[in-house]
Amino acid sequence: MIEPAEVWLVGAGPGDPDLLTRKAEALLKAASVVFHDALVGPGVLALVPEHVRLVSVGKRSGRHSKDQRSIDALIVEAALAGERVVRLKGGDPSIFGRATEELEACHQAGIAVHICPGITAASAAAASLGQSLTLRGTARRLTFVTAHTQKGKVLSLDWQALADPQATLAVYMGKASAAEIAAGLMQAGLDGATPVVLVESASLPEERRFATRLDLLPLAARTALGDGPALMLIGAAVGAAAQPAKTAAGKSALGLTPSL
Repeated sequence: MIEPAEVWLVGAGPGDPDLLTRKAEALLKAASVVFHDALVGPGVLALVPEHVRLVSVGKRSGRHSKDQRSIDALIVEAALAGERVVRLKGGDPSIFGRATEELEACHQAGIAVHICPGITAASAAAASLGQSLTLRGTARRLTFVTAHTQKGKVLSLDWQALADPQATLAVYMGKASAAEIAAGLMQAGLDGATPVVLVESASLPEERRFATRLDLLPLAARTALGDGPALMLIGAAVGAAAQPAKTAAGKSALGLTPSL
């Protein structure tokens, strides 16, 4: 399935090995070397045969890791040596996965390179919630945005375009920028009562979900989640999932819960 001196960028999905595509699993079994992200779930890595070389090249915020150029060089070097190369990326390689840099590095070296898509975190989070990301007549648009910035850089997004009450906004890597996200959207006119759901480690056994609202997002992001990767879903379409839980006294209370 993979020819020698060929590269495949493969989507590992959100972490649950059962959400890996059949094609992705076949590519893992056909590889001679797999370069994988830090966030690829252990259940997915367990599907890689023992004779296949596993190389961690993951990047994690605030932790020592390989830079993108070094990763590109490793992929190219392995392919030029005749290896059957899989570059395994969390989620979908084409969604905030730095795929362009790796594709270009392969093209410049004359290496055949292909993409196998994967399930992105927003889809997995919505499935866990039992919610649709779109809603006829209410949420006609779905926007994916990353809040990740280079160290020392200020988050710069088009808040006017993003503050659309008839859209669902999926924010990747936004936990550290929650205050800026909430302020930017509200200053652009989005209601502070807009529903928000935070989903950490979507699809994994340790998944956690927290329902809140936009004006309370900074507090929720600081206190309600752990250290895992988290996705923010913002908009009316997630309103049912973001309804506050009821206490025994019948009062509304936002709460951390293993399922909403």
